[in-house]
Amino acid sequence: MLTALLFSSVSFAAAYSVSDSEGLKAQLAQSRPGDSILLRAGIYSGQFEIHHGITLTGEKGAVIDAQGLGSAITIFVSDVTISNLEIQNWGGDLYERDSGILIQDLAHRTKIESNRLTGRGFGVCAENSANITVSDNIISGDPERHKLDRGDGIHLKRVESPVIEGNKIFHVRDGVYIEAGKHSLIFDNQFSEQQYGIHYMYSKRDEAYGNEAVDVDGGYALMSSENINLYHNRVSRAKEFGVLLNMTHNSVVSSNRVSDAHNPQGKVELGNEGKGIFVYGALDNEIRHNLFSTSDIGIYMAMGGEGNLVYGNQFVNNRTQVKYVGEQLLEWSRDSRGNYWSGYMGWDSNRDGIADNPYRPNDGLDKLFWLYPEARFLMNSPVVALLRWVQSQFEFGEPNGIVDSFPLISADMELCVLC
Repeated sequence: MLTALLFSSVSFAAAYSVSDSEGLKAQLAQSRPGDSILLRAGIYSGQFEIHHGITLTGEKGAVIDAQGLGSAITIFVSDVTISNLEIQNWGGDLYERDSGILIQDLAHRTKIESNRLTGRGFGVCAENSANITVSDNIISGDPERHKLDRGDGIHLKRVESPVIEGNKIFHVRDGVYIEAGKHSLIFDNQFSEQQYGIHYMYSKRDEAYGNEAVDVDGGYALMSSENINLYHNRVSRAKEFGVLLNMTHNSVVSSNRVSDAHNPQGKVELGNEGKGIFVYGALDNEIRHNLFSTSDIGIYMAMGGEGNLVYGNQFVNNRTQVKYVGEQLLEWSRDSRGNYWSGYMGWDSNRDGIADNPYRPNDGLDKLFWLYPEARFLMNSPVVALLRWVQSQFEFGEPNGIVDSFPLISADMELCVLC
């Protein structure tokens, strides 16, 4: 059934309402750019294509059900808006890009707003387009599928300047996956029960803030990317890491809070403990003013990740504050300000908030136990305690590891940037 509601002689844009699947398909075929279509409450079964720049919206109770096949809605043109719909039960073939909403090449300025999407494949998928906005949606995948077999909540490949705002995404592979894109803006989203909250791959000049990831494998993965600004985000109860910098350059990780990164099956010999932040083969980045707390490891830096600035952070009550097994001596401070380390019992004789002596979070014996974890049963023995004291008094060989020459006495000195 199809009803015309409005016709404007100035803009030649009309508004229609439909109440069944056949009426929707007919109106999508007949509509013109600028038209709007309202779906009355009810079930609209099948797969639907949009070939004109229209607005498609729904009353409460309007449901598009793809019946387990293909994509529920496929967009072929620019300037389309989809809002206030419940979209469900699309296909799960990731190779074919089965999606709740599939945006085809060169379909620019698409807006996906205030929808609820539930299905096995991708929630929203787009390639080779620009200026897409995905805001205030609830996107959920199939919790019965293995994480890596699910689609991403929002999957964008070679998409320029997308805005992803205020979405709740859970039971997917990655919440937001950005590949070979640039200038993305991702903020105020919530992620849970998935691999990574945000996953950048070969991306440039992106920004993410105000996001929260809970009960994920990893919070924010920056991989083979550059010029990413990641700030004021939160991660709790990640299994692998809060933040990952992997082969990523010229990026800033600042004012984020990561807590309780813990892998119940983590083993020292495998290096798979939960990490507040994991830096691997990443250069020329700044890690500043973050809080890394109550995790298996506060910061894990692998060889190849030495060329970064680390300062103004708070490392609080991590089981291991720092793990670095490289051969270089790394200074973690800037402009005479280092980091705050819980458990460091330093003096501040002039009361300037900076400890009088440098802080070394690890010694040579820590590195020995990391390399040979089978010897860790000796860690608390009197002999090891004596060796640690001797090592603290005398330098053997070329110095290496982490040194903070200006450790902060109080965590409160940096809290203002974490508010």
